[in-house]
Amino acid sequence: MALLLPQPRAFAQTQPADTARAVALPEATVTGYGQRLPLRRTAAAVGVLEARTIEQFSPTALTQAVNTLPGVRLEERATASYRLSIRGSTLRSPFGVRNVKVYYNGIPYTEASGSTPLNLLDPAIIGRLEVLKGPAGSVYGAGTGGVALFSTPEVAAGTSRVAAGATVGSYGLRRSTIIAETGSATSSVRAQYAHQELDGYRVQSALRRDVFTLDAHTVASTKTTLAAHLLYTDINYQLPGGLTRAQYAADPRQARPGTATAPGTVAQQAFYASRTGLLGLTHDYRFTEQLDLLTTLYGSGTAIRTPYLVDYERNTALGLGGRTALSYRTALAGRVLRLQGGGEWQGSFASGRSYQNNAGTPGALRYDDEITTATGFVFAQADYALPADWLLTVAASYNRLHYGIARVSNAATRPTEYRFSRDFRPEVSPRVALLKEFSPTLSVYASVSTGFSPPTIEEIRPSDASLNGELQAERGTSYELGARGNFFANRLVYELTAFDLELRQTVVSSTTDQGTVVFRNTGSTHQRGLEAALSGWLWQAAPAAPGPGTAPSGLRAWASYAYNNFRFGSYPSSGRDLHGNRLTGTTPHTLSAGLDFSHATGFYLNPNLSHQARVVLNDANTEEAPGYWVFGARGGWRRTWGRLETNIYAGLDNATNRKYSLGNDLNAFGGRYFQPAPGRSWYAGAQLGWRW
Repeated sequence: MALLLPQPRAFAQTQPADTARAVALPEATVTGYGQRLPLRRTAAAVGVLEARTIEQFSPTALTQAVNTLPGVRLEERATASYRLSIRGSTLRSPFGVRNVKVYYNGIPYTEASGSTPLNLLDPAIIGRLEVLKGPAGSVYGAGTGGVALFSTPEVAAGTSRVAAGATVGSYGLRRSTIIAETGSATSSVRAQYAHQELDGYRVQSALRRDVFTLDAHTVASTKTTLAAHLLYTDINYQLPGGLTRAQYAADPRQARPGTATAPGTVAQQAFYASRTGLLGLTHDYRFTEQLDLLTTLYGSGTAIRTPYLVDYERNTALGLGGRTALSYRTALAGRVLRLQGGGEWQGSFASGRSYQNNAGTPGALRYDDEITTATGFVFAQADYALPADWLLTVAASYNRLHYGIARVSNAATRPTEYRFSRDFRPEVSPRVALLKEFSPTLSVYASVSTGFSPPTIEEIRPSDASLNGELQAERGTSYELGARGNFFANRLVYELTAFDLELRQTVVSSTTDQGTVVFRNTGSTHQRGLEAALSGWLWQAAPAAPGPGTAPSGLRAWASYAYNNFRFGSYPSSGRDLHGNRLTGTTPHTLSAGLDFSHATGFYLNPNLSHQARVVLNDANTEEAPGYWVFGARGGWRRTWGRLETNIYAGLDNATNRKYSLGNDLNAFGGRYFQPAPGRSWYAGAQLGWRW
């Protein structure tokens, strides 16, 4: 659980002037609010995931690693069909990632329409992840769920390296990676390719994914730094569909069967396929030691094909946008004052055509839409170091969003063109936070923030050809109290957080008999909870002879836990009394824990467990998915022989062959709630690298 691990690389980035006292051991540095402060001086709930933690789990998916962060759940419905939930945002995300703003190397990765294609990212290309929980990301615009900041690995100065790896495993897993990188004191280039194939645990659940990334940095002058980031993904995975409780119990590996009136997913050859490219350019200009301007521009293009039970969608989209932030640091009354201001804009044009699905091939046209989206915001933030080691943060953003849909043809009911336009009124989202550092081993903070989250284009325009012009934006206020600290010279580290998120006009989903997901507003929800994380060294020793090829020996235990009391409040639009019911798709308890063992000879072992209590599957709380405990482990041997790097590993997931559903369909028609997760599975692989 990297949230609590000291990180040497992050320590090198920490600015001494921002640290009230010296710390015996290095710690993670948080970059999410533009402050570059140590985690202990960040007045917000932030989860930090390093590459070292990602490598302790299966290389095929980010799911297990992300779920080590308390309050964060990454679910996988079909193979590579991810759903990210932060503090209960699953309710609004029947598929994909919504209400969570995502950035990739500082580039806006969430589309202007509000959706995030997380399935385009391969675990091997992720060097770090920061998660800002709740509507605390005022410098990132609209949103009540949170912010996720992904970045690719950095290249060490003065080294060049090539590496190749391969992995095989259960259910037809075949995976390979290639890395080439070189770095100097002023520039670096890193190229990486990852290929993965999987036959799948269920019928109709095969996957093929190819991901290529290219990252380049250069210091052009004493004042200017330039960077470029390219991401290209070609992905194709099948969609098995949801099962009823009886079907799930009889055979969890089956795909959704057909009926007398409707074919199943196999007959309709349901799948998702896309080709997507993203290019971002970053310019960092330092006017003085106190004044810095960081600007990012990007462009993207994607082509998607998705046949499902009724429709066959063919969508193409072009996006562009940029972000700029001006940072100024000075002293006021002898105390550090940081000011930051800037803005972000995104625009996109998409052509969305829906056809009848004739067994995996497009049939008659259902409708043809041209969609334009424009969204943007400006933001400002001030951080002031008060006397007695207090830190005050005040921030706000001003947000706007416009959708325009031109229905060029609706063959079923309206063959002539008509237009739909929607503007969401401007909103100001403020945040105030106060932190007190009592000592280098204890800090406490409190924050209040508000946010609003407008519907995505997929929520306004579901695949049943309707246009939901009545759907309103969510609005919410979050109250948060947290503490971070350590004992025994940082050998035992902990974090505790309590929060209360009050949402109004909460967006919820349901599924029709044709498998179409539709959305509506409720009255309000109350999302309250506790999050805790703990890690500590049970045993730690330095290598007997430090040098190339050696590693420290140690045994560390870690655990993260979240208690969620997420309830419906008023619910006027439903005609039903759901007040006090648990929020659909949420669970009261989640737990992740494990051990990290490493030895100077290069051997390592990482056993882990994951627990989730029962999940309510519908608004009425009459159906639940049972809770589960899942156990796994990864171990291997990692060694450096001069310039040669070796890593041989093997792992086991779901060791007890537990039957469980990792990504349930909510309010599903006909009780088709369950999306079974794989049974017991193994994997093994090796990576060889050469460094010079």
